[in-house]
Amino acid sequence: MDETKKLIPKHGGYRRLKSFQVAQLVYDVTVRFCERYVDRRSRTRDQMVQAARSGAQNIAEGSQASGTSKKTELKLTNVARASLEELRLDYEDFLRQLGLARWTREDVRRAELIARRPSTADEVAAWARDARKQTGQDGQHGQCGPGKAGLKSIESTQSTKSTYPEIAANGTLALIAVACSLLNRQIVSLEKAFVEEGGFTERLYKVRSERRSRG
Repeated sequence: MDETKKLIPKHGGYRRLKSFQVAQLVYDVTVRFCERYVDRRSRTRDQMVQAARSGAQNIAEGSQASGTSKKTELKLTNVARASLEELRLDYEDFLRQLGLARWTREDVRRAELIARRPSTADEVAAWARDARKQTGQDGQHGQCGPGKAGLKSIESTQSTKSTYPEIAANGTLALIAVACSLLNRQIVSLEKAFVEEGGFTERLYKVRSERRSRG
């Protein structure tokens, strides 16, 4: 049967969505980040992990619900986008409160991470090690750990010496930016489809009308 004539069309398939893949990567990286750099007793740690998880989970739930409710899919995709925005602010707060540099969009290290298109947290960690080598410093955690200010605010340039917390936070911010951009486009597409095609109620009416006309 033609998919456009089915009462419940094909749905799900969220694992193939690039937005889900990047959001899931952000979640994996955030779990590692919080284990290393955010105090276990801090409420912020739980909030960051939950916001990251919400980003991926709501994309999946929305995709699965799309068979019977485009409205629910749109709503949950918006929730995913909002969760990642909350997470973005947490990473920005981390950098600001510890006096670490927030990289500009033009930063070469940020661009390199995006160009690599990592799919696992290990691949992001490999990029972080390479970025660390470029700054000429050694050591896993640099000068900064959970709950310590450690560094003064510095201007972000390719030659600036950066600690791992700075690199990790800015790298995750770059991934969040990619996920948010993908979700923005996805939301626009969902809105257009909902307006033009309607939802389950309209499809149910159409299917019933066609069957009555044949009967």
